Amino acid sequence: MLPGEWYPALKTAHVTLVLTSGTLFAARGAAVLAGARWPMTARWRHASVAIDTALLSAGVAMWSLLALNPLRDTWLGTKLLLLLVYIVLGSFALKRGRTPRVRAFSWAAALAVYAFMVSVGLTHRPLGLFAASP
Repeated sequence: MLPGEWYPALKTAHVTLVLTSGTLFAARGAAVLAGARWPMTARWRHASVAIDTALLSAGVAMWSLLALNPLRDTWLGTKLLLLLVYIVLGSFALKRGRTPRVRAFSWAAALAVYAFMVSVGLTHRPLGLFAASP
């Protein structure tokens, strides 16, 4: 199989993993805010890490296959910066937030960043859904 023939499968895997990761984060965050203990058990933490590792691997494989450069392809650079913000906010939402208010704000902000990141990926524009139509 030629490298270019991998792209459809990689893209499908990436999109599926984006949706799975986001759904799991949203559910875990909502449950943490509701006082549930299951979201922080090893089973769900490990599942989240496995999904996110596979997601990152698919993303890096597509990045390599398409010869993208985050400095040239600014939408990708934007997505990578947003990913860092999402990770920090997610950490505060699930574990590091000292008060329920901080965790709730972090969870909502992380979900907003996630949605914006998806819009950047779909449009291939750094402003995502806020970009002017071509």
